[in-house]
Amino acid sequence: MTSKNEKWFITGASGGLGLALTRRVLEAGNTVVAAVRSPAALAELQQQFGSQLIVEKLDVTDYASLPEIAKKHADSDIIVNNAGGAIIGAMEEFTEQEIEHQFALNLLSPVHITRAFLPALRAKKQGRLIYITSMGGRIAFPGGAFYHAAKYGLEGFAETVAQEVAEFNIKVQIIEPGSIKTNFQANARWTTETETYKNATVGQLRRWIIENGEENNSGDPIKMADAIYTLSHKEQPELRTVLGADAFQILQGSYAKSLQSLESQKEISVSVAIEGKTGFIPG
Repeated sequence: MTSKNEKWFITGASGGLGLALTRRVLEAGNTVVAAVRSPAALAELQQQFGSQLIVEKLDVTDYASLPEIAKKHADSDIIVNNAGGAIIGAMEEFTEQEIEHQFALNLLSPVHITRAFLPALRAKKQGRLIYITSMGGRIAFPGGAFYHAAKYGLEGFAETVAQEVAEFNIKVQIIEPGSIKTNFQANARWTTETETYKNATVGQLRRWIIENGEENNSGDPIKMADAIYTLSHKEQPELRTVLGADAFQILQGSYAKSLQSLESQKEISVSVAIEGKTGFIPG
């Protein structure tokens, strides 16, 4: 796969990292299918890049529409599952609709998009699947129960798919950004706060985000887009790439604690094994 004349399919391309990545790919001379709910948001790019940019109005949670759009753009080389978003609040504060929304947007839509596009990629034995997850796909914070559940699920899904499609010369990459300097406050969604959690850990974090979140977000979406574009052309990419100083620091600490905890459990872990049995170790 060369770095020119590729066709990219990018969801959530109308703002933030998705918009920055769309611009970066277009500037490199490629074609982008931008799948968005609000095509008007891409009017400026459309005027600048003309036929290089194909704008498709799409709600990624409308799963029934995905096979048709995948068929229409079956010649896509790189599929970027970028659409996503968090609703913040205590787990008990979520409505059933909010729970379903978090799983639909952050987990089920990339699953269905992958299933829709994969047959064409397999047929030509070439392509790349990129999943924009989050450091929140590897570590959790109070207030994001269903966002984290969905992102953890997406990471497991993508890691599995990577092993299943490698023999078809299809690469899978998981991108785990930290905070991004975008219009977070305008896009953030919140549960209806209850008295139970107002002054508890979740409520305190909610107010910290409202008061400090935008100011402290550190990831540059343009730099992140450039990094993702560069990574998309690595012949043997890492399965996971962490983007952001905050994400690196938090995950490094988390992994170190997890490894320490695991090692401390060796004696009890091994003690329950049936003698002579190796267990589930494929390979």
